[in-house]
Amino acid sequence: MGGDPRLLGSECPGCGALHFPRSDTCPYCGDRPSTACELPSRGTLWAWTTVHVPPPGYHGPVPYGFGVVELDGRIRVVSRLTETDAGLLRQDQAVHLVLTEVGEEDGTQMVSWAFAPSGRDRR
Repeated sequence: MGGDPRLLGSECPGCGALHFPRSDTCPYCGDRPSTACELPSRGTLWAWTTVHVPPPGYHGPVPYGFGVVELDGRIRVVSRLTETDAGLLRQDQAVHLVLTEVGEEDGTQMVSWAFAPSGRDRR
């Protein structure tokens, strides 16, 4: 788990909207083909909660944070959060993209992306 992770989205040539995950067709106006683009790795927390009961098929640790992160004021992404205590998070808190281990399946460590509170903004 090294390097700087990035999310890959798309930008619509017709309406200019960003969307995630990457798709050839714009979900907003239907134009195609959309252009693949890297999304910003830093954003602000828009909404959040703590998940205490795992969804079907999930074998990772609980509780875990889950929320909506706004990237560059242009797109909101639904994501896991590294902070499990919702009381330590706040509206517009700065967050950054990280890779995190989310469990093991058939002896293989599973890795996903999440957003973590950034440096001094963390309470």
